[in-house]
Amino acid sequence: HVQLVESGGGAVQAGGSLRLSCAGTGTTIRAYCMSWSRQLPGQEREALATIDTEGTVTYVDSVKGRFTISIDNAKDTLTLQMNSLKPEDTAMYYCGADTRYGTYCSANIQYEPEFRGQGTQVTVST
Repeated sequence: HVQLVESGGGAVQAGGSLRLSCAGTGTTIRAYCMSWSRQLPGQEREALATIDTEGTVTYVDSVKGRFTISIDNAKDTLTLQMNSLKPEDTAMYYCGADTRYGTYCSANIQYEPEFRGQGTQVTVST
């Protein structure tokens, strides 16, 4: 089992950047399909990006070219660099870990991760 804690959220103006982090404890996050997702109140969670155990990354179209998912191996931390932020990016952001592998570890497959953090709020103003 892995415990996940997100950080780095906050308020930013449109066009700005934020870097989210997700620290894992208990088990190395490199053993999992790691993901970032977001959710607005009353709406379904939207998967954004994944990185698998081989380092292969996937993105949904709405964030491709603006967001970058990566793992800091030294710190065993998942990150999400978010650039060119838009007001519609405002949401609660979550990191997740699950045991999908290969092509199943994809942001374009709706999947509830086995482990998820408590979330960090991102607010983008005009």
